[in-house]
Amino acid sequence: MFPRTLLLLLSLILFKTTHAQLHLDYYRNSCPDVESIVRSAVQEKFQQTFVTAPATLRLFFHDCLVRGCDASVLLASRNNRAEKDNPENLSLAGDGFDTVIKAKAAVDNVQECRNKVSCADILVMATRDVIALTGGPSYAVELGRLDGRVSTKASVRHQIPHPDFKLEKLEAMFATHGLTLVDLIALSGAHTIGFSHCSRFSKRLYNFKSKTRIDPTLNPAYARELRGMCPEEVDSRIAISMDQTTPQTFDNVYYKNLERGRGLFTSDQTLFTHKRSRDIVRLFAFNSTAFEIAFVDAITKLGRIGVKTGNQGEIRGDCTIVN
Repeated sequence: MFPRTLLLLLSLILFKTTHAQLHLDYYRNSCPDVESIVRSAVQEKFQQTFVTAPATLRLFFHDCLVRGCDASVLLASRNNRAEKDNPENLSLAGDGFDTVIKAKAAVDNVQECRNKVSCADILVMATRDVIALTGGPSYAVELGRLDGRVSTKASVRHQIPHPDFKLEKLEAMFATHGLTLVDLIALSGAHTIGFSHCSRFSKRLYNFKSKTRIDPTLNPAYARELRGMCPEEVDSRIAISMDQTTPQTFDNVYYKNLERGRGLFTSDQTLFTHKRSRDIVRLFAFNSTAFEIAFVDAITKLGRIGVKTGNQGEIRGDCTIVN
């Protein structure tokens, strides 16, 4: 089943390489226990609130897709002109930021590690940890990033995928970062533990240009459920789970939902309605191992975007301000 897609996934595994600037054991001498320190801090935060998981994962995506994986999304500014102040980032949950800040504090509380580990690397490790804590795959992370010194509201423009994007636009956006169609579909699987506010998809329920005013790619029963949770005149900030079936488990049910017309965003459902991506969705829905393999490969590639080294960056003492 799905022979061409399986061959493509096998090629991803066989030809996977480590980024020249990053290493699996980067902190072996400077802070050998960094991964266990971060993991403990993330687990403590996760036990306080499940939101830690989707919030941290989304924070990582929004960081890497804008200026590269340099923790620039964490920087604050007095005049509200940083990345985090862009309208596309205002919905980022505070628990994601708090996870990184607490993990950074835990690392710097160890004398030999103080000022040795970047916020960018901590975000990468924390992202891996929340995926594992919610039942997803555990994987080795490449480390050695420095923190960026620049964060502007304007830089976010046209860098973050919109919920109403169709496949062609999504694919073009990801391709600018060297990410393939398989990467796009695998990374979209992160919505298995995500949530969204009604305003991000309400057009599919009430303003669609059709006689019924409902997006015809939506499962009718699902559309009724969503209308019940998101009435047209109600507060649009109400949060809805992206995966209503197993909302707190990192699994492949997201793809099974797409097969049933239960993708929350247009950008989700287009992965199944478009003939070029449909077979990959079907493969991931049928084979959870195939999904996990592709996801780990894709998120590793995502973590290599825009890496700062040498004089391009620094190791911040405080993740929210430059040194």
